Amino acid sequence: MATMTLLQAVRDGLLSEMTRDDRVVLMGEDVGVNGGVFRATEGLQKEFGEPRVMDTPLNESGIIGLACGMAVNGLRPVPEIQFMDFIYPAFDQIVSEVAKLRYRSGGGFTCPMVIRTPYGGGIKGGHYHSQSSEAYFAHTPGLKVVVPSNPYDAKGLLISAIRDEDPVMFLEPKRLYRSVKGEVPEDSYTVELGKAQVVRPGKDVTILAWGAMVPVCLKAAELCGPRGADCEVIDLRTLVPLDEETILESVKKTGRVVIVQEAPKTCGFGAELAAIIAEEAILYLEAPITRVAGLDTPFPYTLEHIYLPDPERVALAVGKVKNF
Repeated sequence: MATMTLLQAVRDGLLSEMTRDDRVVLMGEDVGVNGGVFRATEGLQKEFGEPRVMDTPLNESGIIGLACGMAVNGLRPVPEIQFMDFIYPAFDQIVSEVAKLRYRSGGGFTCPMVIRTPYGGGIKGGHYHSQSSEAYFAHTPGLKVVVPSNPYDAKGLLISAIRDEDPVMFLEPKRLYRSVKGEVPEDSYTVELGKAQVVRPGKDVTILAWGAMVPVCLKAAELCGPRGADCEVIDLRTLVPLDEETILESVKKTGRVVIVQEAPKTCGFGAELAAIIAEEAILYLEAPITRVAGLDTPFPYTLEHIYLPDPERVALAVGKVKNF
């Protein structure tokens, strides 16, 4: 075991799969010589050569289109979009081509590719470097959406994503890149897609979160203990496929739910979670489902600390449902 940051775990996952499978190729803006803007691919071009770690023009649509063609022809491309905020020029390629290839070909073709992209706030990046757009892609049939929250999961989920036969959006919480560390096996291993994890057992309130909101919710749970609420925190890990079984089992036990996302509240993925719980477990609820989210505004620069959910905001929501 080695102690790694989340960023190091991502790099280690890429290194592991590129060593194991010569079909795995990387591409993106500055991923080669410079190792990416966050250095997630540092040294990999030197290790594997330019044909497998390619610097591309600043053209997101072209990056994804190129990767799509490679995937259809037998490779395992892992394109990087430098910031999730810049993925929109490639949106048509992703939702119209990549996501639909298996369906439109009647299973004749698959598109095994992993689109890596840093997402979310917390680094003072302003409104063009801080967005959380996971709901757009979770809404698209044919795509899997994965969001790790810690180094162990980051490596294991990334390896699983690369080996998957379908396209995967792999969203990396950049605020956690260097701020969290954990033990990570140096050998190759996988974390199954579609399996949530109960990261803190509890009996009074279920808190659902993913990515950068998981550490926030764990801190909130610590605040809630002395206030009389024993919180169960669930890290979804993958939004699509979603582990409904783990979510509903927890909700039926606690009877109270707080959903935490850093994306704007309206039509965020938290709304889908609330709908599922209402449809499948409403008779078990002791209080209304409560969401803690970003604001329905463009992401602010100077007011980032107000926009993003923090432990106290989550703890207040827990208190609201606990005392309903």
